[in-house]
Amino acid sequence: MRCRIISDMNLDALQAALQEAGHHGWLFYDHHHRDPIGERILGLDPKAHITRRWYYYVPAEGEPRKLVHRIEQGRLDALPGSKGLYSSWQELAEGLELMLDGDIRIAMQYSPNNDIMYVSMVDAGTVEFLRSIGKHIVSSADLVSQFEAVLNEEQIASHKVAQSAIDVILEEAWHKIGRTLHPASGPSGQLTEFEMVRFLSDAMRCEGLVWENGPNVSVNANCSDSHYEPTAERTAPIRQGDFVLIDIWGRVDKPGSVFYDITWTGVVGREPTGREQLVFETVRNARDAAIAAVESAFAACRPIRGFEADDAARSVIRNAGFGQYFTHRTGHNIAQEIHGPGAHLDNLETHDERLLLPNTCFSVEPGIYLPEFGVRSEVDMMTAPGKAWVTGKIQRELVRI
Repeated sequence: MRCRIISDMNLDALQAALQEAGHHGWLFYDHHHRDPIGERILGLDPKAHITRRWYYYVPAEGEPRKLVHRIEQGRLDALPGSKGLYSSWQELAEGLELMLDGDIRIAMQYSPNNDIMYVSMVDAGTVEFLRSIGKHIVSSADLVSQFEAVLNEEQIASHKVAQSAIDVILEEAWHKIGRTLHPASGPSGQLTEFEMVRFLSDAMRCEGLVWENGPNVSVNANCSDSHYEPTAERTAPIRQGDFVLIDIWGRVDKPGSVFYDITWTGVVGREPTGREQLVFETVRNARDAAIAAVESAFAACRPIRGFEADDAARSVIRNAGFGQYFTHRTGHNIAQEIHGPGAHLDNLETHDERLLLPNTCFSVEPGIYLPEFGVRSEVDMMTAPGKAWVTGKIQRELVRI
């Protein structure tokens, strides 16, 4: 997978990105691992013993610069650049002024008004100090997307492996519910949400997949809790006539692999009611509107930002009269983390102005959550220069179990 230790080549890429963005440099700062984003981009040990502040400055042109405490002066030795040392707070202030001398527009893991909180790692006091010495601090959000969310060929291939396995596992899950609740012969069996979670987990484990929390299987009103997690102690039975939602995600058990994350819904032993069908079709159409917005933008080589894709889906649900029941963003970036560091499809929880970049992956998952049941329809999309596509199966109708 992609090497994270900075080499001359990817240092060139960092500096080219800074020049393109019009920034004078990118200042990385850490203390007690408060910035995992910076650690990953710089290739630093996330378990290193860090008790003092360090700073690493990548200018748009020229040699990088380090500022480290004397008792941890080897902390950034793996990175290229000159080194400054400090012990006292006065030396630290002087060292920062010297490190940034002549540069004004400095990118950091910061977001104005904390709008994109996923990159807000730098503390307010540090920003205040830098402003006091005449620096204009700008958000590194788009830079982070470029260097954290953009996938290489091996990572894209790992997503496809997870997709192929999980699509089959989900299909078998529907069959298991059907076989248990209305077998070909003999009495109907019993099944709970949590038992289906164990079934899905065992199946993913057999395919060499790993995941965080979940998966989620929920019925009826539990479907309306978008982060519901059944447990052995808190689980509902799955019965004839129930409405069922399955949300499943996982990745290949290899460093750097990329998640696949989907959600489908169905009804057990009956046809859906008119209201269930209406809600499903509304969610499906909203999902497809967001997909179409992304596809058309990439086909036209036109920039599209996360909030724009969210708007495309949300307007469909709002126009159908269900706006108040769509309570989360339309989608999230997917990478080595299930909720990755790139742009999200969001104009509700945040106004995400980050660009959807080529060679990134993200979910499209609008939902409507009524008191008695909820529907979410989730697919993943991958992008490349000039095109974007859904990576797995697409649910067109409610599953009949």
